[in-house]
Amino acid sequence: MKQMTRHLVDALDRRILDELQRDGALSAADVAARVGLSTTTCWRRIQQLEQDGVIRKRVALLDREALGLDVMVYVNVRLSTQGRDALAQFEKAIRDRPEVLDCCTLTGEWDFCLRIVTHDMKEYEAFFLDHLSKIPNVQSVNSSIVVTVIKESTVLPLARG
Repeated sequence: MKQMTRHLVDALDRRILDELQRDGALSAADVAARVGLSTTTCWRRIQQLEQDGVIRKRVALLDREALGLDVMVYVNVRLSTQGRDALAQFEKAIRDRPEVLDCCTLTGEWDFCLRIVTHDMKEYEAFFLDHLSKIPNVQSVNSSIVVTVIKESTVLPLARG
């Protein structure tokens, strides 16, 4: 993941970002009307936020269950060694797996936490047996199957207190 310098985001930028993160399909004119700017000024600010990496990209959020992706699993992984090479080897092995939506390093008992989505339990089992369990230095894996999603959001808390 690329390193970026922190962009100084003012209150107006936060209002623009809040509108865009709630609906990325809004035009600059729509955003401008909602935040009280001219279209040109708003467009320039959006362009600057994109150039600075504050807005990484705009995407369509899909409904996984509507697409038959019925199983979501949180997986904690502990490696037998935590050296730089072992961590990099695990990251490389997991980075391009399409069923892995998120992979984070952790402090504490576990080294990684993954969020995995599959069509069914058989597909998760195949991922576990054929891929995850075969990654060198994987010592233990703890899988938790999601039963009910209470809240799921991509909206960052932009309000400053």
